[in-house]
Order: sequence, then C-alpha cells, then structure tokens
Amino acid sequence: QVQLIESGGGLVQAGGSLRLSCAASGRTANRYPMGWFRQAPGKEREFVAAISSTGGTTYYAGSVKGRFTISRDNAKNTVYLQMNSLKPEDTTVYYCAASRVVPYTRPYDTTQYGYWGQGTQVTVSS
Repeated sequence: QVQLIESGGGLVQAGGSLRLSCAASGRTANRYPMGWFRQAPGKEREFVAAISSTGGTTYYAGSVKGRFTISRDNAKNTVYLQMNSLKPEDTTVYYCAASRVVPYTRPYDTTQYGYWGQGTQVTVSS
C-alpha cells in the first residue's frame, strides 16, 4: 500500500513560482512512476507531468512544457513539481499519483495510476 501526501500549494501572483512536493510512504514507493494531475471543479482530471521510476524520463502536457519541471528524490521517496511563470489558468487543485501498471506506456492516462494523494490547492492571482 502506498500513501501520497502533497504539500507546497498556496497563493501566488501571476509570473511567480511554487514548488509542490509529494511524499510517498511504503517501502516500494520509490519504484513507481509518478504523475501530477490537476482538476478544476466540474472538469475532468487533467495530466500535467509524469516521471519514470528512475527519474530518467519525464513527460509534460503541452500547456506546462517549458514552465514546469518534474523531478524525484528516491532516497526521500518524494516527487516534486517546480512551477514557474505561473498563470491564472493554472489555478486549481493539484494531485500526485503513483502507477503500478507495467508497462508504463500512457503517463497522461489517469487509469494508469492506482494511488492518489488528497490534493493541494494552487491559486494564481492576476
């Protein structure tokens, strides 16, 4: 069993930065590919970024590519999402997720992930 706890959300002005963290519990948590998603009220959960178990491969949604960076520290069982040049349209709840699906071929697909955190709110003011 894996538990995921996000932190680092908050209020920031447009153009600012935030770093989200996702701490994973469970002795095998650092073996799982991880993803970040976001979901606005009344909308489907949207892929943001993902990272392979080793950190060697990363994936990004087009809307965040060049602004957001996903990384992981397997010694700390933690995945990060560095968000720069934030825009008001980035405002929503962000979730991290862990995947046990093999092969990990659709990082943008929520069905690939079996574990989810509780979410952290990011608000970008204009």
